[in-house]
Amino acid sequence: MNIRCGIDLGGTKIEIIALNENDEQIYQKRIPTPQGNYQKTLNDIKDLVVALEVTLNQSVSVGIGTPGAISQKTGYLKNSNSTCLNGRAILQDLEKLLSRQIRISNDANCFTLSEACDGAAKNASNVFGVIIGTGTGAGIVINQQILTGANHISGEWGHNPLPWPSPSEMMETQCYCGKQGCIETFLSGPGLEADYTRHTQKKKNSKDIVIAAEKGDKECDISMQRYEDRMARALAHVINILDPEIIVLGGGMSNVERLYKNLSQRCLAYVFSDQLLTKIIPAKFGDASGVRGAARLWPIANSQQPTANK
Repeated sequence: MNIRCGIDLGGTKIEIIALNENDEQIYQKRIPTPQGNYQKTLNDIKDLVVALEVTLNQSVSVGIGTPGAISQKTGYLKNSNSTCLNGRAILQDLEKLLSRQIRISNDANCFTLSEACDGAAKNASNVFGVIIGTGTGAGIVINQQILTGANHISGEWGHNPLPWPSPSEMMETQCYCGKQGCIETFLSGPGLEADYTRHTQKKKNSKDIVIAAEKGDKECDISMQRYEDRMARALAHVINILDPEIIVLGGGMSNVERLYKNLSQRCLAYVFSDQLLTKIIPAKFGDASGVRGAARLWPIANSQQPTANK
């Protein structure tokens, strides 16, 4: 039996699953991510893989999705918001620890790969997958192949400036990357919360803002309208360049139902076209897509399944 193991190395949890040759999930476990402890993170990943193999009584391939990407220049991880991983030879260290070849890709790439293969964007040839949660990441999959890019940064949509900004928008937000006005600072959950506070001098978490807007709270609804318009501008830029068949949304903010009612019409105001055929839809597998995509970094034996290493 050809078993593929996927690991989602997140900021708060590490999840491991196993898929059989029919892409059926046959194993799953989650543990908290050791905060700021690189070596314990590696050891925990090893322990999870070993436990899986003992349970299934066979060896498995290992694919890992993580924030950031492997630098082509240094071979170390870069751009991860789990900062203890940055500047570390995580791929080499894990391969040594587990005594096998491992494939690593950005978590948004894994999310998009999963949704393009058997998720909400199944059979689409050109898919843009967006994760909007505590951060804002994205991946591109063409014909069920991750588009990695020469610099291993394809899909780093959140660290481009918000398109068509007002003067105040450019000055309102400081991103951890060192620049102002990044898309992530507006469209992440914390970005919505910060916008609400700037305009009301009150504090609410993103979930409460969404719920209050649904119940008719005017201030929260106006915040959501600003959020939708910014999302539309940001996605319109992608549509103008990539022209995807489907945009799949994942992460906590993807659960906001009004986005799927309003975004297409809002995007049309910014897209360089007289119609918008791109579908904007929620992920089929939700927060499980990333780990499913990580498993898919390895092909089924004797198949033409997509692979990647980023």
